[in-house]
Amino acid sequence: MRGNIALVEGAIKAGCTAYFGYPITPQNEVTDHMSKRMPEEGRIFIQSESELAAINMVFGAALTGARAMTSSSSPGISLKQEGISYMAGAELPGLIVNIQRGGPGLGNISGAQGDYFQATRGGGHGDYRTLVLAPDSVQEMYEFPGLAFNIAEKYRIPALMLSDGVLGQMMEPMVMKDIEIIRATDMKDWVLDGAKERPARRVVSLLMKPGALEEHNYHLQQKYQQITEKEVRFEETNTEGANVILVGYGTSARICHKATVEARNAGMKVGLFRPITLFPFPYKRLNELASTVKGFVVVEMSLGQMVEDVRLAVEGKVPVHFYGRPAGGLPEIGKIIQEIRGMLQ
Repeated sequence: MRGNIALVEGAIKAGCTAYFGYPITPQNEVTDHMSKRMPEEGRIFIQSESELAAINMVFGAALTGARAMTSSSSPGISLKQEGISYMAGAELPGLIVNIQRGGPGLGNISGAQGDYFQATRGGGHGDYRTLVLAPDSVQEMYEFPGLAFNIAEKYRIPALMLSDGVLGQMMEPMVMKDIEIIRATDMKDWVLDGAKERPARRVVSLLMKPGALEEHNYHLQQKYQQITEKEVRFEETNTEGANVILVGYGTSARICHKATVEARNAGMKVGLFRPITLFPFPYKRLNELASTVKGFVVVEMSLGQMVEDVRLAVEGKVPVHFYGRPAGGLPEIGKIIQEIRGMLQ
């Protein structure tokens, strides 16, 4: 199955009841397939008049307790940032999917990873974060919408899936397994579903009373701290006994996996660390690994963004080298091997 199609099927299986989108390459298959599948399931599909409209439709649907979703690619996600900030301020769950392409500006339509800073630092205005999941296979494109919705509703936080045009367009075998749907037990306490049998309530992000916004921001920060403590996810391959560990996410992690195989065949002790949650980032585990290796090589389809989080995690214990290519260029295994040899020497 194609990655973008798997994303749709996974979201539907995860109980997505409303999708609002606007066309942009390389994620057009998402909107196209949603336009067929959502009506078949008796659910809501709207191709909005703009990206701004789409994210605000997600805001409105989330207010009612619906599992609402939108998707786009890099420039389109930039246009959605104000709405995502509003959702974070109003503590509304929802799913936003970014099938990244080359940038800045309109850039090109090749798969890239230049949106890491935007995704992991909030992206819009104000003190807020979003949950960020990074799939590296078509299987995870299918499975992660369910995980994202479950965590988003548990903490009342927008969730972001950070994929890329390579994963969106590639085809590989996958299993359409059942997706566990976990609805938050407190949703009935805040959704706007009509005040016929209860007092009226509001969901807002405008807090003008002196001290109210500061108190609210502290409340949000406590929630983000809970997420940091409980929702970190990562994958390790051959890290035990490794001298050098490659660090990559998404498509870069797949390339790193092949590089570790070739490096080990050449007699080098190389492992792979793949962050699955980019926020919360697995700082603690990387710091632990820094006490056992000679160094790390971070590989990205950008000029270096996640590498800053790896260096923060390592805290100067060992060197952290970087190799990346921007704007749709794919990292080359031979050059990754060169970085590993340089680290070992």
